[in-house]
Amino acid sequence: MKTLTIKIPDSVNELDVKMQLAAHLFEKGIMSSGQAADLVGITKRDFLENVGKYGVSIFGESIEDLDSLINE
Repeated sequence: MKTLTIKIPDSVNELDVKMQLAAHLFEKGIMSSGQAADLVGITKRDFLENVGKYGVSIFGESIEDLDSLINE
């Protein structure tokens, strides 16, 4: 893997930034859930349990698609 260094202000939550990036890469199919979890530094289970908070479905469907299916 490559290494990327990003400087962020102390006021920014590092874990949140990592989760946002990992969630985006997972959603686009660039990373697997395990790779995304490694990027964040958490377990795969923790990643899958929390990625929905970032608008990403683990089922390959968008949150809006799932909501519309539930509300039909």
